[in-house]
Amino acid sequence: MGMKRFMSRLGVGSAEVETVLDRPDTQPGTVVTGLTTVTGGKVDQEIEKILVALEATVEVDRGDETWYEQVTFGSQQIGGGFTIHPGQQVSGRFELPVPWQTPITDVGGWHLRGMKIGVRTTLAIAGAVDPGDLDPVGVHPLPIQEAVLAALGDLGFHFHSADVEKGRLAGSELPFYQEIEMRPGSGHSRRIRELEVTFLVDGAGMDVVLEADRRGGLLSAGGDELSRFRVAHHDLDRRALAGLLNQQLEHLGRRRGLFR
Repeated sequence: MGMKRFMSRLGVGSAEVETVLDRPDTQPGTVVTGLTTVTGGKVDQEIEKILVALEATVEVDRGDETWYEQVTFGSQQIGGGFTIHPGQQVSGRFELPVPWQTPITDVGGWHLRGMKIGVRTTLAIAGAVDPGDLDPVGVHPLPIQEAVLAALGDLGFHFHSADVEKGRLAGSELPFYQEIEMRPGSGHSRRIRELEVTFLVDGAGMDVVLEADRRGGLLSAGGDELSRFRVAHHDLDRRALAGLLNQQLEHLGRRRGLFR
């Protein structure tokens, strides 16, 4: 029995956890629900905590170096404080809130390249190693997010890539933020090389942050320019949104040199 306990501390023959989500798709501001089952290993073990949390793959930039980290957010304890015996199964349901500013991973049936969000379930076991269980989640846009992206499409912009950057913007509620990179069509390509869009959502509405990589003029160097405006959840008129976005883009793309 002593060797079994020693091996269980290394994760061999230890208790295991498995989560089955009711639906693998969700939206910001809603909840993810599912069933978690803990199965006992080869010896009795004290389950101190059962934790579920959303997890995102986040890009970290430090100077000339770039790497990726797995960052958990919205963590919630759903059980614990019991002993599980060999082969015993203990199950329980959970509701995990999805923060408003959770990055979106899928739009219009397409997965955004580079986006990885999942539900991580872990056990806090006295004296043992627990690798946990990760279940992928598709995060779909809210109607206002989808309307803004569609309005940008109406203006000729198309999706290029997406990533999640470690850090905070004014109004950030999470330790990271999403950037959706879009490329312009002919209407804005003379002035804007690429456009990065960030959504900062809350219960009342959404701040849209636009960062344009601006082309230089004869007497100007170009560079990055920022714009920010707010919309309510019910502001779903694509034509009005396209007009507002076009106004912001004209300002962002304006050349400051002798020729415009």
